[in-house]
Amino acid sequence: MNKSESIASLAKALAMAQGEVENASKASINPHFKSKYADLAEVLNTVRPVFSANGLSFVQMPSFADGVVMVETVLMHESGEWISETASSPITKQDAQGVGSAITYLRRYSLAAFAGVAQEDDDANASIGSKTPAKAAQAPLQEAVITSEQVATVREYLAKTNMNEAEFVAQGGYQSAEQIYAKDYPKVMKILKNLAGEK
Repeated sequence: MNKSESIASLAKALAMAQGEVENASKASINPHFKSKYADLAEVLNTVRPVFSANGLSFVQMPSFADGVVMVETVLMHESGEWISETASSPITKQDAQGVGSAITYLRRYSLAAFAGVAQEDDDANASIGSKTPAKAAQAPLQEAVITSEQVATVREYLAKTNMNEAEFVAQGGYQSAEQIYAKDYPKVMKILKNLAGEK
């Protein structure tokens, strides 16, 4: 994390804002999993008024290089104090759609993290092992993950269906295809094959 020399006023304002802000509601429909999630607009609508009322603002600056999308989020206070952090994700489909999707995803998660807002995607809770990111982080370290060949197959189907890897795997509580648990592989492939129109 990068920050100004002092963040005393910012920290006080952020504490006030986080005490007032409510979790983003799951208002959008994911067409692939037929379930609801809080999209970027919902997170913005939830956070902006409360931040503004407490002298806080933010900017989010995207960039793309070597197949990796990055979004730097800078949280600022009216005093001039600031903190910033950059989130990044590799993408499998390196065109405008793939880059744009990853930027939206990173903006949504970064802003929610800064604001302390829960906006859990329930899209894959019943589809990919019923794990949220928090639960996945608490899973046993010895849990077996899929093989490199299975990772390649997952990415092949993601490319076929024009799905963004970061968005898709996050719905199951993972940060990358390499982290998918072996026991979840059949469920993941069933979803991807359905999306590809295969039985």
